[in-house]
This record gives sequence, C-alpha cells and structure tokens, in this order.
Amino acid sequence: MQIDGIWRHPIKSHGREALDMITLRAGASMPWDRVWAVAHEAATAQPGVWAKCVNFSRVSKAPALMAITAKLNETTGIVTLSHPDRPDLTFDPDTNPDALIGWTAPLVPKDRSLPSTIMRLDGHGYTDSDFPSVTLCNRASHRAVESEIGTDISIHRWRGNLWFDSDTPWIEFDWLGQEVQVGGAILRPRERTDRCLATTTNPENGRRDIDTLAALDSFGHQDFSVRCEVVKSGDIQFGDTVKLL
Repeated sequence: MQIDGIWRHPIKSHGREALDMITLRAGASMPWDRVWAVAHEAATAQPGVWAKCVNFSRVSKAPALMAITAKLNETTGIVTLSHPDRPDLTFDPDTNPDALIGWTAPLVPKDRSLPSTIMRLDGHGYTDSDFPSVTLCNRASHRAVESEIGTDISIHRWRGNLWFDSDTPWIEFDWLGQEVQVGGAILRPRERTDRCLATTTNPENGRRDIDTLAALDSFGHQDFSVRCEVVKSGDIQFGDTVKLL
C-alpha cells in the first residue's frame, strides 16, 4: 500500500490544494490544513479555540463552496482562491478577512447564516474532530462507492488529507486504535469520519448531483476515511509505504 495523494485545505470548506510532500508533527493536524475557518453571523465560536463545524460556513449549507481550489504561500500566509464562477482572489486571511467575505457572498444562499469573519487556529486547525487529526483515505473504499453508484466520482468529495491505494475496501476501519506507519510518520486512527450532504456536491461545479450518502448506506454506514492522531513526527511523500504496525 502506497501514498498516492496529499491534500490540504487552508481555509475550512474554502478550497483544496495538492502537495508533493508534507512533514507531520506529533500531536498536531496537517500543517496549514483548515488553519482558518469562516465564522458565520450566528456563530458562538471564539477565535483561537476549536469549535464544531456548525459555527462555520461550509459546503453542506453552501454547495457552491465545493468548487473552490486554493494555493497557499507558506512564507507570507497569502492565499489565492479560484472558482469557476468568480475571479481569482489573492489575499491575507489574517489582515484582510473582508476580502473573502465579499468574494464568497454570491456563493452562499441568502437563506443561510451569512459569513461574518475569519478565525485562525494553529496546530489543531478547524478540523471536524475535537482532537488534532489527519484523515487517511483508501482508494479501494472510494472505488467501492463508485461501483455502488455506477459512475466515477471525484475523490475531492471526501476532502481528505492522505490517500493510499489498497486492494481491500474499508480495511482502514479495522485499524482503529492501532498504529500505522505512513512514510516517516506514525498515525493512530481514532475514529471513522462520518459524512454529510457536502459529499453529494460535485467539486468541479459546486452543484449537488449524486446521493453519496445513500451509496454509503448500502455498506451499512455513512462513513468514509478515518481520523488519525499523529503519534510520531515524520515526512510523507508520494510513493511512501503505508503499513499497519
């Protein structure tokens, strides 16, 4: 089993970015993954404190956000966002949050709580787990869902971090509580990733088009991927081996 995809999402629900390699740190989420999140006007979250996803603008409530791609300059903290229906936006989330708020306005339904401000949380990031996590995704499980649906679908519906290829669908669920070596790092899968309406949305155009949740139901659950704790720091790159310890 080998790593064949590394992805981060600098701003929660606002774009994905491909990487060639990453250095994971024990006790932390993937560097720069969901380090920012867009709090909406009804949020009770506090800056710098982890909070549940209900506090933030997200794809399950604003499907058009799914079509955003991102590019982060780690040195400057400048992010460039692209969307098929919007001009590119290059901005600093820390110093110019209003730029993103205005840019996303046409992408958020008016009957939803509208985006209000950007919050930042280093180390943990605004992942959907209450512990710093990295998601580990299995291509075989993705292929199983595609087979159930009867068509190819993008892996980006799952918004995962690390992708590996195997011959066995759902084998990652059997790894909970054990340790998995991924390149130079060691991860401990702690929980399955429960899924929502966001996965029904096409990442190319931001429109809901396939009932992925019904497809998952056929397997007796609505989960995809596992959320892992990083227990040993290390580098991960394309082609690295994934091995259960």
